[in-house]
Amino acid sequence: MHFDRKDYSNETLLHLYQGLLKPRLIEEKMLILLRQGKVSKWFSGIGQEAISVGSTLALEPDEYILPLHRNLGVFTGRDIPLDRLFAQWQGKNTGFTKGRDRSFHFGTNEHHIVGMISHLGPQLAVADGIALADKLEDRPKVTLTYSGDGGASEGDFHEALNVAAVWQLPVIFMIENNGYGLSTPSNEQFRFKQFIDKGPAYGMQAIQVDGNNVLEVYDTVRRLAEGLRRNPRPVLIEALTFRMRGHEEASGTKYVPQELFEEWAQKDPVENYEKWLMQEGILDEEARLRFRETIKREIEEGLRIADATPMPTADAALELADMYQPFEAPDQSPAPDAPTTDKRYVDAISDGLRQSMERYPELVLMGQDIADYGGVFKVTDGFVGQFGKGRVRNTPLCESAIVGAGLGLSIKGKKSMVEMQFADFVTCGFNQIVNNLAKSHYRWGQNADVVVRMPTGAGTAAGPFHSQSNEAWFTHTPGLKVVFPSNPIDAKGLICAAIEDPNPVMFFEHKLLYRSITAPVPDVYYTTPIGKAALVREGDEMSIITYGAGVHWATALADELGLSADILDLRTLLPWDEEAVRQTVEKNGRVIILHEDTLVGGLGGEIAAWIAEHCFEHLDAPVQRVASLDTAVPFAPPLEKVFLPQQRLRQTVEKLRNY
Repeated sequence: MHFDRKDYSNETLLHLYQGLLKPRLIEEKMLILLRQGKVSKWFSGIGQEAISVGSTLALEPDEYILPLHRNLGVFTGRDIPLDRLFAQWQGKNTGFTKGRDRSFHFGTNEHHIVGMISHLGPQLAVADGIALADKLEDRPKVTLTYSGDGGASEGDFHEALNVAAVWQLPVIFMIENNGYGLSTPSNEQFRFKQFIDKGPAYGMQAIQVDGNNVLEVYDTVRRLAEGLRRNPRPVLIEALTFRMRGHEEASGTKYVPQELFEEWAQKDPVENYEKWLMQEGILDEEARLRFRETIKREIEEGLRIADATPMPTADAALELADMYQPFEAPDQSPAPDAPTTDKRYVDAISDGLRQSMERYPELVLMGQDIADYGGVFKVTDGFVGQFGKGRVRNTPLCESAIVGAGLGLSIKGKKSMVEMQFADFVTCGFNQIVNNLAKSHYRWGQNADVVVRMPTGAGTAAGPFHSQSNEAWFTHTPGLKVVFPSNPIDAKGLICAAIEDPNPVMFFEHKLLYRSITAPVPDVYYTTPIGKAALVREGDEMSIITYGAGVHWATALADELGLSADILDLRTLLPWDEEAVRQTVEKNGRVIILHEDTLVGGLGGEIAAWIAEHCFEHLDAPVQRVASLDTAVPFAPPLEKVFLPQQRLRQTVEKLRNY
């Protein structure tokens, strides 16, 4: 192996050596502890240390790195105290996730590291968001993110690289090509010859390095980072390497030909660099032993502290509270005499967004066609002229990358709104929402200050893929807030509240309401409290608990039938207003829960169960649920009419009246 020292000082070369040695010695200790049952799982990076160490030490300490399983050198290279690192692996409170996640599944803003989730690909888009925040603020910084060769088969890889290229973001995508995705060899993962062939297709520079040569990795990343700070753009680096142990220890290595181990053992990154340093007279035997003993003492002391720390004690209240960043929304109700303007539902949302953009200069809007075109529903029409294309950003067709970028913006203290062109398309970004945004604060204390706007609902003969009511996918996900306004006044107040809230909010907007309803909406900025229902009509025959278009269906039917009913508009579906539900149930004793979503698995089942559990003694009749048919949404208007629940609502009201 050839090492070119160029003009690097002996001090730098020895610093790289210590950087290589520490993760190797930690790994050797961890493998012993694993056999002793003191560590539950281990993903070994032996043989790949030069990539993590070389690239980490090449960056400035405040530049973010997004590592994977085999990047222990990133964490040690950023000088994380070993007792905290060991406590993290043991599930102790003094780790970084309070025992809630394992291994390198954590982040630390103090050390400018954002750890992985098990799905491998999503962190690449988060890197885009971090780099975008730096670019918007004209900060000359670089973001480094890793991908294995196997993980690069994920769609997230393509989306993140494409967005970085289109937006010219200063991201270094480091591909650790070790030839295997767990046990699947490269020739069963992809057909191209090498990853650097992908660079030109994205319009980005691509460089291949010897991933076992720490000096080559360090020099390459250092030079590229200097250039990217001056001229922001993405770069792909393919680091050729090999892992000398299994994907994780339990999986073994029997699937790997023995000759590969023999070949790559000759390329060991630690042994070869150490040998070269000694040949060059930069390192002598005394210093070699001293470095090892110093690191071993540090490891033993870190283990002593971590071992002495007790396992966490479960506290249900704390666990529930930590799903969200604490936030007490100030009362920002409009004054009773505030001037109003008649606005349609769609215009009210647009007005709330515009005023939020004025109020929060850190707010960035992202979505397909939202810039000059103004979005397919024209919610952001005219925004580019007022706020510019930096803050009102057209995106490629890549929901996952844009939601992930929203989390990256949050890490740098920004807010973001992501518009799904139709709620149906959120499936393409589902993983980022339910596994990254929703769990980030619970896992390592990083809030996801992201609002995902969701044009939803049927009634427009748009068929199965532009009409779904999919709010129940998200009401089952702790860590999210789910909002669904039914009228223009609440639509403006709730979009302002959602953007103000530092937690991730799924904001549902019924497309049929956009231009069909109008109300006098206050002109001033105001918020409507998240988590509070509204009693839109009072009566004593029964209670209809609903939201969205259901509020209008229930109101119209009550007028037609002369029905005296409480109509409770939930407005927020997660968390929903239990006290408001309790009050109306106790008052009337007869309850219908109405929603446009399909019946099985809909939110109505959860509310009905809660009523049965907490209000049973106040019921005068069984709780009734009314919802759409358990089918996909049909296209033809006669079929859609039967699918939707209006006619069944009428029948259920008559049934409950006569019970």
